[in-house]
Amino acid sequence: MERHFERDLDELKERLLWMGGLAERAVHQSIHAVLDADPRLAQKVLEEENAINELQIEIDDRVVRLLALHQLMAADLRFVLAVSRINSDLERIGDQAVNIAQGAQRILRHPQVKPYVDLPRMSELAEQMVRDSLNAVVRRDLDLAKTVLSRDDQVDALRDQIFRELLTYMMGDSSVVFPAFELILVAKNLERIGDHATNIAEDVIYLVAGKDVRHPALDRR
Repeated sequence: MERHFERDLDELKERLLWMGGLAERAVHQSIHAVLDADPRLAQKVLEEENAINELQIEIDDRVVRLLALHQLMAADLRFVLAVSRINSDLERIGDQAVNIAQGAQRILRHPQVKPYVDLPRMSELAEQMVRDSLNAVVRRDLDLAKTVLSRDDQVDALRDQIFRELLTYMMGDSSVVFPAFELILVAKNLERIGDHATNIAEDVIYLVAGKDVRHPALDRR
């Protein structure tokens, strides 16, 4: 029974990491559909959306089965609960990538509004946050998880900078309003991806240290 339980846990972890890899690839392809003006990348993201959704359902089923069949001790229970939350965040990262891919298809119907400067930096940061949060899960690495948390403000600052620049372009030239607005939505989706990566990093801290850091200002008496 113990061997069977360990195998189930290992399989759960493997499926979660596979889903994480798909979500990470979706983010990379979606943003590069915009940056590289490549509609084929956007189409790939849309075609792979179902694979992420199916994995979410499979992982949820595995979590329910583990909870139903085994009396989990504290560490294992924290792991399974963390997997359930991470699973949800990965699916939402996939959704944000789909939003960016759909936006890319609309953006590419128009001339480029401006040279991309802050958007590549923001996308690089968001992708790194996703990658590091998943590596923190694999390694149970508290320091790496905390590094992800520290980058969230940088992503938010770049989002604000992109918003300001694009609004200035929109006010100066009505012909760029539509593609500029779509780029604002891309930046907003990247910011949400960073938020979900932050959630995953917080789950790693909960998993390793048993400490809930989601609402640091909350009085936990």
